[in-house]
Amino acid sequence: MGETSRLDFRRMTLDDVDAVTALDLKCFGKRDAWSRADFLSVLADTNAECIVVERDGKIIACASVLFNSDAAEIETFAVSPDCRRQGIGATLLIKLLLTVQNRGLTFVILEVRPSNAAAIKLYENFGFRIVEREENFYLDEDAWIMAREL
Repeated sequence: MGETSRLDFRRMTLDDVDAVTALDLKCFGKRDAWSRADFLSVLADTNAECIVVERDGKIIACASVLFNSDAAEIETFAVSPDCRRQGIGATLLIKLLLTVQNRGLTFVILEVRPSNAAAIKLYENFGFRIVEREENFYLDEDAWIMAREL
């Protein structure tokens, strides 16, 4: 079996907060990473969920989604740099989209840096399309707003 055979996909718990905060910082740097308080907020919000991916007891990826009345918004999506290009992001995105579908929502949106070609390609492979450009979203760069129907 491949690398994904040792992966555990599960909901984030309070015990995971420090690890996912460190992962987000590793992936996005101080400028864009979520804070510990951001992840604690997801845990406390019944309209949000964070999925973590664990390999051999170590969290190597996470994704958070916020459920609104008419759409879901992917808020953070991080795969450790040393674990990329192994299908982990694709599998995580499938799990996240199933979570959205199980909530009865059929529309998903997200923001992504135009310079993040790998993420854009992943999202496009799953049917997301660029629908809007938000100027200065990241202060130093605009954001592409991507969306898809389930």
